[in-house]
Amino acid sequence: MRTTGSREVYRNSWIRVREDTIELADGSTGLYGVVEKADFALVMPAENGGFWLVEQYRYPLGRRSWEFPQGTWGAGKSGSAEDLARAELAEETGLRAAGLAHLGRLDLASGLMTQRFDVWVATDLTPGPTAREATESDMQAAFVPESELRRMIRGGRITDSPSLAAYSLLLLAQ
Repeated sequence: MRTTGSREVYRNSWIRVREDTIELADGSTGLYGVVEKADFALVMPAENGGFWLVEQYRYPLGRRSWEFPQGTWGAGKSGSAEDLARAELAEETGLRAAGLAHLGRLDLASGLMTQRFDVWVATDLTPGPTAREATESDMQAAFVPESELRRMIRGGRITDSPSLAAYSLLLLAQ
């Protein structure tokens, strides 16, 4: 497959959408829409046989969603993937981690977008103040025993794909 052209069709502070014209191996042509979005960190804060989750309203879904803390750097901020994981954990839950282990790097939606994410397990947690963004003002954090997390997944109460993929990586690492 070869890209023969590309044009930007939309941009805002969070995403860029481009449309690429392509030529396939057989000579036929096609069109690809690609969403470019900054990579993010997902953190699984683990202690006492369970995890800290956050719940917030997700506008595209029109409902609240339980998930592991996750996010990207805000405008004008940057750092390593580990720095981002620590920042998101503190921002959304108020927790600080003495231990942070990297479980892997995953593609969010490889047929649609460039965005990837790093999965971390945070341990030896210490509480502190949150620093949530305005869009996270309705966010709630709650400790969930692992048995309850599994029930929430099976019952369809946790449907966030990155959170489910992260939990799968954790299970494979055990």
